[in-house]
Amino acid sequence: MLASEEGAGLNAQDGAAVKAGHPAAESHARNGAAESGPAESAPPRKIIHIDMDAFYASVEQRDNPELRGKPVAVGGSKQRGVVAAASYEARTFGVRSAMPSVTAKRLCPELIFVKPRFDVYRAVSQQIREIFAEYTPLIEPLSLDEAYLDVTENLRGIATATQIAEEIRAKIRAVTGLTASAGVSYNKFLAKLASDHRKPDGLFVITPRMGPAFVEDLPVGRFHGIGPATAAKMKQLGIETGLDLRAQTLPFLQRHFGKAGQHYYWISRGIDERPVRADRIRKSVGAENTFVADLFTLDAAQSELQPIIDKVWRYCEASGIHGRTVVLKVKYADFQQITRSRTLAAPIAARRDIERIAFALLEPLFPVPKGIRLFGVTLTSLGEEPPEDKTQLSLTL
Repeated sequence: MLASEEGAGLNAQDGAAVKAGHPAAESHARNGAAESGPAESAPPRKIIHIDMDAFYASVEQRDNPELRGKPVAVGGSKQRGVVAAASYEARTFGVRSAMPSVTAKRLCPELIFVKPRFDVYRAVSQQIREIFAEYTPLIEPLSLDEAYLDVTENLRGIATATQIAEEIRAKIRAVTGLTASAGVSYNKFLAKLASDHRKPDGLFVITPRMGPAFVEDLPVGRFHGIGPATAAKMKQLGIETGLDLRAQTLPFLQRHFGKAGQHYYWISRGIDERPVRADRIRKSVGAENTFVADLFTLDAAQSELQPIIDKVWRYCEASGIHGRTVVLKVKYADFQQITRSRTLAAPIAARRDIERIAFALLEPLFPVPKGIRLFGVTLTSLGEEPPEDKTQLSLTL
């Protein structure tokens, strides 16, 4: 773990030093008003990002001693199966979540597949959430296994965010038998980077003094929210590190990355003013992917939609949330974007129904006049009520 207790507390004095002393911060102060940047008058916040280590797989290894120390994948082992989570023993072979099961088995012939038990994962997640609530009401869950906590003012009156993170990790281990990694910093972006830095079972602190320099040394592919396709595009533009990204002007980034350009501009300077949003109501759940090579055929498009649909459905299964509207997003090579949607009378009961609807929305677009660079699939009209009659949803579209 880095940082002293003073740094871990993220004192206002540290924040002032960054604002006054770092070149990026000074540039931000000069140009912030002209570029609609965040205000800098408030003292640094204390943000913790908690991320459970290989959550689904770790629960399975906890509950079945025969799986401990072995490569485990949670998910289906059949031809169309996908890995929902992988133990650290499996990850050493290159097995990752969202990977096709046949690929995972090829990488690790000894891989043990376990069917997911989402009811158990939800119950454990609730135990963890109750631990968070002992320290702050400002909790923003990202999924069953990770969340942001704003502990700038906390219920225990503890002086430093580092101590809170240490206590939370210890309580999670005592109550659930599982390990968690924690990142502590003055904003959400850096807290997320910090929690990834010492995984598994680690704690890392990025103080205001450290923030801008920490970002500039990282490859842009390590930035949360920059996927492989965006990282590849940045590399073509000569942007490979946080320092390279920080060297670009705001207009340049907006021209090449649209609305996301402004976000990249600020995070390359260690600046992220997004608040921790407690108990936010999720209005939709979706996933998208940008392709390295444009798609031109229906077969290729249907194939590339599969992992996107898998990701959306895994979230639905894990969270117990169901939707009635499927939205297909298509972005062409020239960045023209269209959406198509269809709404059912009852909540969608199975993955195959999302696939059927998405394919029905996709097929009329072919043959395409230009290549497709991105697909997205989103479920809206969300609710927690289970579908009443699954047979009603097998519709001919």
